[in-house]
Amino acid sequence: MAGATGLVGREILAGLLADKTYASVHCVGRRPLALQHPKLTSHVVDFAALAAMPQVDDCFIALGTTIKVAGSKDAFRAIDLKAVEAVALAAQSSGATRLGVVSAMGANRQSSVFYNRIKGEMELSLARMGFKCLVIARPSLIDGDRAALHQPERSGEGIGLLLARGLSPLLPANYRAIKACDIAHALIRHAKMGTPGVVTLMSGEMQGG
Repeated sequence: MAGATGLVGREILAGLLADKTYASVHCVGRRPLALQHPKLTSHVVDFAALAAMPQVDDCFIALGTTIKVAGSKDAFRAIDLKAVEAVALAAQSSGATRLGVVSAMGANRQSSVFYNRIKGEMELSLARMGFKCLVIARPSLIDGDRAALHQPERSGEGIGLLLARGLSPLLPANYRAIKACDIAHALIRHAKMGTPGVVTLMSGEMQGG
């Protein structure tokens, strides 16, 4: 998996390590993980030059940043599109037939919003790779403590979460804030189901894990 240090990624990693279905978990990232576990192997990689990985069955990708954090649109694209593609291709060459990826609710390759457009391009690119099962999670605002992960709060996210929590009973399910663990649980569960083709999970479908 990739993106294990993020809000959703750490929950995916926790779920995989706790799942007896998986004998081992290989994490790839630009820095080694501090976490140690008998099933876990951490690989420090350059996503721009990522080669084949150890033999794997499933791949989970929770890579993502913001233009502000990345520093430019090109840097954002390098992570949210190119790095995701690189991990998926490396996993596929190592035997993975099922892929779970975290996208965004507004993903649309024809969107006028750059962030949503890149997410849409990423989804299309992965769909074209021909995985037996591709599960795409499209969460709304993700409810979690970024400060605990030493991550900067994303622009407008704090206010958005406060409003979403307060108005939750009045909002359609897809627009309610969603816990990172619910996204992770849903992604793992559906990847293990292995439904052929592309399965897109909207935020409302993932509420409650």
